[in-house]
Amino acid sequence: MTDAELDAGGAGGPAADGVPPGAEEPAAEEPAAGPPGAGPPGAEEPRPRRRWLEIRESIPSWQAWLLGLLPIVALLGLWWLVTGSGPAEERVMSPTILPSPLEVAQSLPSLWFERALTRNVAVSFLRVLYGFLVGVAVAFPLGVLMGSFTKVGAAFNPVAVFGAYLPIPALVPLTLSLLGTGEKQKIGFLALAFVIYLLPLVVAAVDAVDEVYLKTAYTLGASRWQSVHHVLLGIAWRDIYQALRLGFGIGWSYILLAEMVDIGRGVGGLILNSQRRGPREHIYLVLLVIVALAFVTDKVWALVGRKLFHYREAR
Repeated sequence: MTDAELDAGGAGGPAADGVPPGAEEPAAEEPAAGPPGAGPPGAEEPRPRRRWLEIRESIPSWQAWLLGLLPIVALLGLWWLVTGSGPAEERVMSPTILPSPLEVAQSLPSLWFERALTRNVAVSFLRVLYGFLVGVAVAFPLGVLMGSFTKVGAAFNPVAVFGAYLPIPALVPLTLSLLGTGEKQKIGFLALAFVIYLLPLVVAAVDAVDEVYLKTAYTLGASRWQSVHHVLLGIAWRDIYQALRLGFGIGWSYILLAEMVDIGRGVGGLILNSQRRGPREHIYLVLLVIVALAFVTDKVWALVGRKLFHYREAR
């Protein structure tokens, strides 16, 4: 073939890339357009704007402590604003009704040394502890039986419902008529209050165990009492522990009812004597001591709970 023929074939024949002579090359494909507002392909997508309040968000412990301090600081500021530190006639509220935070803090030495604060706190703590132990000795086994066996629950449920609607202060005259005004009355009142509070919580903890665990235990040949001990109690222990923790904290509100009837030793007696004879600063100081002691004991309960049930802790 001559050079002329080769030139003619190259000019008029098919192109090397398969495009016929005279045809236009297809335009290059453009990248698909993204949604409105999106950046160019390959660019990082903008992160969603984080809201200040999110439902069930996780926050660091320092932020939880800081947020918890804000209402306390606000209450102290409001207290100081209302009472101030000037003369009594210039205050919004009289110091005989609400003394200032500084006056309350300055009364601590007289409450500590002259009125035996630590001794009275120890007396009240032992009363709460003894009443709690007696109440647990009744509410725990009865609650486990009621949550495990339907017939036992049906038999004692009316009594539990009656106790749930019974005002706790109504137990004070009842225990006074039955047990007198001595130490037995205070411990008996606390024990009854603890039973009324703890019994439905223990029943609910045992009753909340899923039926599938019992069926699995029966399939493996477990007896009735083995199922109660190893399955129902084994799973419900953490919830029962939380109920005991809450109940012990509630005991510090019950102790005031018990100790204000018969003025004597204990934090209730300190408050009532301060209300009648003064100084009024001791009323608020004793209340702060009770709150601080309840807070410390609750933290001890929480620490022990984390050690015992670390496998159930979500964080």
